[in-house]
Amino acid sequence: MITQGKSKRTKTGAIYRKHRKKKKHQMGREKLYVRIGEEKKKVIKTRGGNKKIRILSTKKANVIDKKTNKYITVEIKSVVGNPADSHFVRRNIITKGAIIETEKGRAVVTSRPSQHGTVNAVLIE
Repeated sequence: MITQGKSKRTKTGAIYRKHRKKKKHQMGREKLYVRIGEEKKKVIKTRGGNKKIRILSTKKANVIDKKTNKYITVEIKSVVGNPADSHFVRRNIITKGAIIETEKGRAVVTSRPSQHGTVNAVLIE
C-alpha cells in the first residue's frame, strides 16, 4: 500500500516505533502519466466525499497568449521537451513544465494534468 504518512526513520537513521497501523486518510496513489491521444478521464473519490478528475490522455490544451491575454483551445501535436524526464519526450508524456508543440507554436505546461484534469499552457513564442 502506498501511504503519505510519516517517515519510518529519523534524520540520524534510527527507526521510529509504530504506535498504530496505517489509516485510510494516509493512503496515496500511483502516478498516472498523461499521454497524447483520444480524451480519457477518470474520476477518483477523495477525502471528505469530494471528487478529483484525473486525465489519462488528451489531444487538446488550453493555451494563453500573453500578447492578447486570451485563452485558446488548441490541438497538441507532440512533446518537445520535458525537464522531469528526458524519456517522457519519446513517449509523449505531459507533465508540469513540459514543452509542447501546438498549432499556435510551442508552449510550456503550467498545470498538473494528472491532478487538475486539464492541460493549461503558456505560449513561449
